[in-house]
Amino acid sequence: MNEIKIFSPATVANISCGFDCLGLAINDLGDTMVFTKTDDQKVSIKEITGANLPYDIHKNAASAVALAMLQKHPADFGLEVSIHKGFEPGSGLGSSAASAAGAAFAVNELLDKPFSQLELTKFAMLGEQVACGSPIADNVAAAIHGGFILVQQYDPLKIIKLPVPSELEVVAIHPQVTVKTKDAREVLPQNVPLADAVIQWANVGGLISGLYTNDYEVIANSLEDLIVEPARKHLIPHFDLVKEAAIRGGALNAGISGSGPTIFALCKGSETAKNVFKNINEVYANTGIDFTMVHSKINTQGVTILEKN
Repeated sequence: MNEIKIFSPATVANISCGFDCLGLAINDLGDTMVFTKTDDQKVSIKEITGANLPYDIHKNAASAVALAMLQKHPADFGLEVSIHKGFEPGSGLGSSAASAAGAAFAVNELLDKPFSQLELTKFAMLGEQVACGSPIADNVAAAIHGGFILVQQYDPLKIIKLPVPSELEVVAIHPQVTVKTKDAREVLPQNVPLADAVIQWANVGGLISGLYTNDYEVIANSLEDLIVEPARKHLIPHFDLVKEAAIRGGALNAGISGSGPTIFALCKGSETAKNVFKNINEVYANTGIDFTMVHSKINTQGVTILEKN
């Protein structure tokens, strides 16, 4: 194989109650990336479309991952990378994670698969560190594994893939405003009341139980965040308006994707998701703020091969 073209999905992290430990992959939104072998044994970026990202191979999440993998597993070839972003950086939908996870998967294929999915997640975390300053795992793990994932621990890293109920779909709105991850981190509370922590722990357990048992009522009741959402929602214009519209449309619940500004809603069934999409679209159209929306099934495969030759 001399060239591979892949699709790397966007992701939703935190999923309300699971701050920094839960994530899911989206089916109909993501990046298309092409990796081509070269004779010069160097890594270079040929093209980037859809976003203004660095061509410096040490500052780009995708090329940084490729470099790390080729250092760990030396090869007799180099790589030329083309990145076609399907969604905007800073959206709260795992933009850098899509690039990093896509690179980890593609380079592993070109090396004849010497690395496990867990090792690919670790490489992709290096890309997150380059792009965001922190080697977080929730978005990249969801992109690589697909479906829902739980980052059970970091040292040593352990990722648990969770089941996806067949009727579960996601609707998301991305208001065209900027929420810097640094700012979103700074507003987080340093101390949490024990009573709130107990409810949050129970919600994480309830959500995971609901996914395993296909219990949509338990999923809905568990998608509650008493800690992060109240501290961050003021950073996102009309957050409460969107959440109310989603629930009124039949959503199981809604919350902040990553550090925002994207707001996601989980829904049971396509018709409900379409109604939620319509409700959110109608209320946000009156705010005067530009926005984009997506309605998608959950991506259960993770990064996938589009072409190879």
